[in-house]
Amino acid sequence: MTKKIAIINDLSGFGRCSLTAAISVTAAMGVQPCPLPTAILSAQTGYPSYFCDDYTDKMEAFRSEWKKMNVRFDGIYTGFVASEMQIRHIHRFIDTFCGEDTFLLVDPVMGDNGNTYAMFTEQLRCQMRELALRADIITPNLTELCLLTGTDYHALADIKDTGHLTESIDRAGKELCKEGPGEIIVTGIRHKSENGTDMMGNLYITKEFCKLSSFPYIGGSYSGTGDLFASCLAAGIARGDSIPDIMETAGAFLELALADSVKEQVPRNDGVNYEKFLPMLLKGA
Repeated sequence: MTKKIAIINDLSGFGRCSLTAAISVTAAMGVQPCPLPTAILSAQTGYPSYFCDDYTDKMEAFRSEWKKMNVRFDGIYTGFVASEMQIRHIHRFIDTFCGEDTFLLVDPVMGDNGNTYAMFTEQLRCQMRELALRADIITPNLTELCLLTGTDYHALADIKDTGHLTESIDRAGKELCKEGPGEIIVTGIRHKSENGTDMMGNLYITKEFCKLSSFPYIGGSYSGTGDLFASCLAAGIARGDSIPDIMETAGAFLELALADSVKEQVPRNDGVNYEKFLPMLLKGA
């Protein structure tokens, strides 16, 4: 029977992010995406102009109707959340559908490069932290890990030695693991390889160990790469892949998509050219 993931995120017509990315990646990996939109946008918010239809007041209707259908999910995956009310709706959704065999993956979208997003408030940070503590696995970038743990972002970002940087991030992650999420993948860590090559890494942290998975840094910053990574991870877990294995697959997938986008000079807001590389996400590809 096909595995199913409930995906709670916004839907943007342009930008190759959020549900647009999650639906295509999840389906390509042989898992059924069941989207619950938190908002419908003409384009993601990085564009200078966009239309947004907020779906906060419709989230409960989705939960209620799906409950009537007596549906079951193998996983629940949450992404960008625009308000505290949306998080309250998500908590109720989890209470309804997160059974013993359902994993919860939270991508705690709050900021990047040491800066928070425009909608960020301290109360929203607290609510997001509560949601993250309920999760089985979370996928923060370094900025978001610092926001969740009270760690100084700039102190971490200034560390040049890769071993020291990894140890410092691991310590912060392990403290958070003690409170809630059993597994953390910190994404988008810039560092140097032993021979001085610029690398981009994802650090897998549990209470017992950590593992850094890295690929050459391509350059360029694009909308939706975090959504693509988290979607690969969620679908991989649903179909039974090990987390280290799906991290490697997702990293290779994104490396190719980024390289193609840089070559084609794709504008940042448009997101990466990932569609042509979806076949490599197939089981056994």
